[in-house]
Amino acid sequence: MLTEERKTQIVDIVNDKKTVTVQELSKQFGVSESTIRRDIQALSREGRLVKVHGGAVKLDKTYSTVEMSMLAKESVNQEEKLRIAEYAASLIMPGDCVFIDSGSTTQYMVAFITERKATYVTNAVSHAKDLVRKGFKVLLIGGELKENTEAIVGADAILHIQKYHFTKGFFGTNGVNVKLGYTTPDVREALIKRVAIENTQMGERYILADHDKFGLSSAVTFSDFGGTFIITDKYPGEQYSSIVDMKIV
Repeated sequence: MLTEERKTQIVDIVNDKKTVTVQELSKQFGVSESTIRRDIQALSREGRLVKVHGGAVKLDKTYSTVEMSMLAKESVNQEEKLRIAEYAASLIMPGDCVFIDSGSTTQYMVAFITERKATYVTNAVSHAKDLVRKGFKVLLIGGELKENTEAIVGADAILHIQKYHFTKGFFGTNGVNVKLGYTTPDVREALIKRVAIENTQMGERYILADHDKFGLSSAVTFSDFGGTFIITDKYPGEQYSSIVDMKIV
């Protein structure tokens, strides 16, 4: 049996049984335990299962502690994110003081913004650069630069955001969960989002979330549903529409 074929079958077994030991797989495939361990290590790196001591367990796709890079995020559900981004940009009015969170969907949103009589505040370096190129008034939050998402985080950033009162805010999220609210893997980004949301008018706190975000959760909750408005691309079900306002685009 070829290595890739064996690895595919290992994933199928783990998904079916939820957990499996190295010894069990070694006996089933008639190969050494060291070979199975190498297979499990490779599958873990590929994100197809979770390696544990003595075996492997099924990957829980509803929970994530890992933050993808901006480049990786941009390639996921691109068409849906563009629709969400275009609608979000249309909500900005003259005189608004707008907070734009870091993230792939908010990145797409920047391209659709046309309102010049507004002030834009962001903790995303790439967003700020794109807005400046369009001739808009932009305030970039200062602080620590997080490498993989290019977001500004940290205590200095929080103090900076607390000075403002935003008329509208647009936020990304890694998960939308009925019990946990809006979540993200990194506590530093969660704190930035939380403070910015608290400093945005109730009812003008827009969460940009494509359909894949519903039912997912990450390590840190940055907001509950109170005063927020979800912009998404598909109806997520009654369990969500009964607790938060939303727009399907």
